[in-house]
Amino acid sequence: MAVSASYREFVLEQLGAVAPVAAKSMFGGVGIYSGGFFFALLDDDRLYFKVDDSNRGDYEAKGMGAFHPFGDERAMNYYEVPGEALEDPEELAPWMASALKVAASKPRKKKAR
Repeated sequence: MAVSASYREFVLEQLGAVAPVAAKSMFGGVGIYSGGFFFALLDDDRLYFKVDDSNRGDYEAKGMGAFHPFGDERAMNYYEVPGEALEDPEELAPWMASALKVAASKPRKKKAR
């Protein structure tokens, strides 16, 4: 679950060209937030965006796979972002927008006091 410093910096720069983002290290990976929503994660120098039925097909059409944090059949609702999208902020924008839309549609958990 390691993320190299150079990959983290590159991804945050690319995402930041689309919208303000913040990153938080977690469990060896990195969680990425925008507008207060957790919409992406980094793991093993790969970027994954949040998906649901509204955008999963876009990732599958590009041959991208789901995030499997435990290496088994259990996948999370995050899919790897196509490399060509990550290289170009204009192409990245709609991918990021759809992931943020999914994240915003999920109920937020209340923080314990």
